[in-house]
Amino acid sequence: MKAVLLDWDTMGPDLDIGEMRTLLPSLEVYGDTRPDQTIGRIGDAAIVLGNKVGLTAKVFEACPSIRYVGLTATGTDNVDIEAARQHGIAVANIRAYCTQSVVEHVFGCLLDLTHSLGRYSRDVRRGAWSQAENFCLITHPIRELSSMTLGLVGYGELARGVERMAHAFNMEVLIAARPGTDDVPPGRVALDELLARADVISLHCPLNDVTRGLFGAAQFAKMKNTALLINTARGGLVDSQALADALRNGDIAGAAIDVLPKEPPVDGDPLLDYQGDNLIVTPHIAWGTLQARQNAIDELTANVRAFLAGEKRNRVD
Repeated sequence: MKAVLLDWDTMGPDLDIGEMRTLLPSLEVYGDTRPDQTIGRIGDAAIVLGNKVGLTAKVFEACPSIRYVGLTATGTDNVDIEAARQHGIAVANIRAYCTQSVVEHVFGCLLDLTHSLGRYSRDVRRGAWSQAENFCLITHPIRELSSMTLGLVGYGELARGVERMAHAFNMEVLIAARPGTDDVPPGRVALDELLARADVISLHCPLNDVTRGLFGAAQFAKMKNTALLINTARGGLVDSQALADALRNGDIAGAAIDVLPKEPPVDGDPLLDYQGDNLIVTPHIAWGTLQARQNAIDELTANVRAFLAGEKRNRVD
């Protein structure tokens, strides 16, 4: 069965794909595929694998041989699921492959911000410690996580992993009700209450019509001015200009952003221009440990094996 993998470079060069090649001997692997190359590269392939390449109704109409789409990601916003369903195309994603990687990234950023690690390191390199009158130099705030309340927006696999780690640090945890609904089930709080009470807010919800721009100027105004925001989910959840303004004006204390509305940010972004040391911006790497990326390929392979055997695994259609 002819197969193509359209954007291998998004996974990195250091992974083992041997088992997939055994399953799909005719597999063609492309490092990257531009939108104008997608249809030509798929051609008459029955199996299409990829990460972020857009698979639209136009692609499915032009490539009627497609029977299966396998994603090396949990998010499916780059695939027209309804169009796939209409063409009888099975779509599968991967799940729970990068939980540990994301959890470690969230808490790495959180510890950096709460313990002012970057600020202290810069001070030492600039000679401030050498000129200090005492044995230590305490010129930036240092906060214990055990004194803080963590708010989670979104409560899937990744958020639950963050919650477990938060409890290990003796943090109180609040879970927001599902965005876009007035229903607040037991064990959750309304988003406005979470905004007012949380010392740290970590985003883990999908990007859709309800959540797009979920955090803007109004939400930052409701947060504590000592609060931190961490986003490892989707860039479109946060209004970049509003966040830059909130950081600059002291409406919130800091943020760690791993995702932007457009990636790569070839047209720039207000957060890339921000100069304060209370912002960490990383290039969508929270998921990207070697172990997590190999997990992704192993899960992709397991999904393909199930499809070839006539079984459903991680199907989203």
